[in-house]
This record gives sequence, C-alpha cells and structure tokens, in this order.
Amino acid sequence: MASSVTSSFQISNFKSVYLGERSKLRVSSAPATRVGVFRKTTECKESRIGKQPIPVPSNVTIKLEGQDIQVKGPLGELSLTYPREVKVERQDEGILKVSKAVETRRANQMHGLFRTLTDNLVVGVSKGFEKKLQLIGVGYRAMVEGNDVVLNLGFSHPVKMTIPDGLKVKVEENTKITVSGYNKSDIGQFAASIRKWRPPEPYKGKGIKYEDEVVRRKEGKAGKKK
Repeated sequence: MASSVTSSFQISNFKSVYLGERSKLRVSSAPATRVGVFRKTTECKESRIGKQPIPVPSNVTIKLEGQDIQVKGPLGELSLTYPREVKVERQDEGILKVSKAVETRRANQMHGLFRTLTDNLVVGVSKGFEKKLQLIGVGYRAMVEGNDVVLNLGFSHPVKMTIPDGLKVKVEENTKITVSGYNKSDIGQFAASIRKWRPPEPYKGKGIKYEDEVVRRKEGKAGKKK
C-alpha cells in the first residue's frame, strides 16, 4: 500500500514539473535526484551553399525593393520574392549576398534554397540554361513545326506540344531534343512534360530519357536462368 502511494506521488510530481517546465510557471517539484526533465536544443547551423556569394556579370542589372529582386540581362528579365526569414543585399560591386534575417530552423532551410534560386536568376539572364533529351526506339522521332514540337512515339497519332514563351527547342538527327531558355524552372517543367509521354522502360530502354539519365535495366523472363 505504501509503495503504491509513493509511486502515485512521484507521478503527480513529475507531471507538475513537466507542465511547469513547458509553461514556464514556478511550481513545487520533487527532489532533483528522483525526477528530472531534460530538453534537447537544436542549433541552427550555417548553410554551406547559402553563405557563398553570388557574382553578378557586368551585363546584368539588379534591382532590390524590400523582399523583391528583379534581374535583367541580355536574355531576359526575371524576378523573385523572398520570405521574411531571408534577405538579400548588395555587398560590393558585382556581388550579391543572401543571408538569414532570423535564427530559426525554417530560416536555415530557406537560406540555401533561395541562394540557389537567386544564382539561377543571374545565370539564366546572362548565359541561359538547356536540357537535352533523347528518343530511343524504332520509329521514334521528333520535329519542330512552327511553334510546336511534334513527337512520333508509336501512338496512333503524333503528339503535338506548344512551346512556351521564352523557350527554344532544337531537334537534331530526329531523336535528340534540346530545350533552352533563361528560366531554369520552365525549362525543366517543359522537358519533363515531353518525357512523360514515353518514360524509358526498364527492359529494352525504349522511351524518352534525359541525356545524362541512367536507366536501370531489368532482365526479361526469357533471359532468366532456371
């Protein structure tokens, strides 16, 4: 009987200590030797990517207004809005620096991401990006007709896709497609929409794949050893 009373007393004291620790209230607690609460703190480390400076070429113009940035270059113009946890500033002539406005876990996550997005803006309007795809399969071919990409992929009819504004598509040898432009996000999205019509299958490798994509091949039933 005495042991059950003692255990219930310890549990009630443990609850009071735990609740008091969370709500920051001063409460009576059990002896520290019997009951204790340990709280683990997480430190926000500096992002290795986020702390790198961004070089700006002489032919690129940067305009900063609060949390907005506008980047203009010979290939086009792009803009980006930063969250309140991240800020961007001009350090020296031709150098941009993205830093954290507050020390939180979310700010640490956003730091490296928006540094990369800012660098993509600068590189996009000055040099541009491109994504290459390859058609593999008998009778598979592609061509550009006006503002459309026409794909023959073994369906009963050809697939016609309209090229978005700001992008250029070039076809070589009827099987090699190059999507280029100054907006990296639009390039990747349009290239993915082309690939989804015939993703590469794992047995013979037929389909549309990225130039640097490695397709894991599987062994067919006929090739399996008994």
